[in-house]
Amino acid sequence: MAISGASQQEFTVSAPHSKGGTQSALMLVTALFFIWGFLTTLNDILVPHLQDIFSLNYTQSSLIQLAFFSSYALFSIPAGKIVETIGYKRTMVVGLITMAAGAFLFLPASKLPSYPFFLGAMIVLAAGVTILQVAANPYVSVLGPPSTASSRLNLTQAFNSLGTTIAPLFGSYIILRGIKMKPEQLKAMSADALAVYHQHEASSVRTPYVGIALALLLLALAIAISKLPQIQVTREFRPSGDLSKPMGSVLQHRNLVLGVVAIFLYVGAEVAIGSYLIKFMVRPEIGNLTEQQAANYLIVYWGGLMVGRFIGSWALQRVKTGVAVGFVAVMAGLLTTISVFSTGGVAMWSLLLVGLFNSIMFPSIFTLGIAGLGPLTGKGSGLLIMAIFGGAVVPLIEGRVADAVSLHMAFLVPAACYIYLAYYGFVGSKPTGEQVALTAVD
Repeated sequence: MAISGASQQEFTVSAPHSKGGTQSALMLVTALFFIWGFLTTLNDILVPHLQDIFSLNYTQSSLIQLAFFSSYALFSIPAGKIVETIGYKRTMVVGLITMAAGAFLFLPASKLPSYPFFLGAMIVLAAGVTILQVAANPYVSVLGPPSTASSRLNLTQAFNSLGTTIAPLFGSYIILRGIKMKPEQLKAMSADALAVYHQHEASSVRTPYVGIALALLLLALAIAISKLPQIQVTREFRPSGDLSKPMGSVLQHRNLVLGVVAIFLYVGAEVAIGSYLIKFMVRPEIGNLTEQQAANYLIVYWGGLMVGRFIGSWALQRVKTGVAVGFVAVMAGLLTTISVFSTGGVAMWSLLLVGLFNSIMFPSIFTLGIAGLGPLTGKGSGLLIMAIFGGAVVPLIEGRVADAVSLHMAFLVPAACYIYLAYYGFVGSKPTGEQVALTAVD
């Protein structure tokens, strides 16, 4: 497909002419979306599990998400350089191997056991996820007609949500199966007995994460030996205009700048709700469930994302993406607010159903953010991926509010995020400045 525009540049994207080759590539890359969705949501099981093992408060337990999502801020730009140097395919392999290394580090972390070591392993794992995302998201966006990029990315994100749906069930039966001690029971234990308990509970993460590491290495091998389409951008300069900055600074594009903020707040809200849902549902005035029972209900939250993305893949071919984002943001904000000011089943189910309306936000905001960037698309994608750092900051803020006020009222933090997301969908996502028209050619 050729990308041309008034910026005195022409870009030729080299992709396979075979529709079957493109579909095969899309299927293989979709597996990557599944695996990082699975690992990201497994953190929602680790947060309450490690909170109980190490007797952490809400703020301290949120450091798990801080460690994971900080990697997006730390490694997005280096990951972009890796893509420029070795290409999409090799970058995906590097990301998978890095993820496997992080998963293997859970073995010594659980044997010590050490909360800081767990956090270190999480950073390495997340670095691999970041590298994978920087390569895979734009790759899917250009692997087909530009007009259906949003629909295509929503479809792959639907399989990402399949991973996020399965992970809580997996974690519930594999990681949370032990006998949980109450805080007063832990205080009554001797130092030696407490150390044995910590060792036993921490050991429950060894087998699943070693298994995950082996699966990641197998997937890396599959990507390495596959014949993925090569996506290249070649430049053909015309003798007029400023050739060094054909479209100006990437920061001159309002839809991108406001989109970075939108990704930051969206991921932050999604992760903040998911991180504290289990602890919320076990409260007597909400669900009065055990942690293992509550973990099973996460399938509603994350499964809602999966269902919504499959619906969104179809609907976004008929509805403007910005309008769709604004609508689902309003609905998510209303449900979160209802949960804050209610108790029992109403509070529990209204919060669980937020997942359905979260569904299309990330892929849709991503495609809105890079719309019309042309040669600046790579830089724009890197900034949007960096904004996933919101998954580290917003849960930390919510944890501080939960410790200072109450967990119930702390959900006003993600509710506030949805106000901005509604603004971005309806107003802020409209591109300004010089745009590049995309046309597909045979």
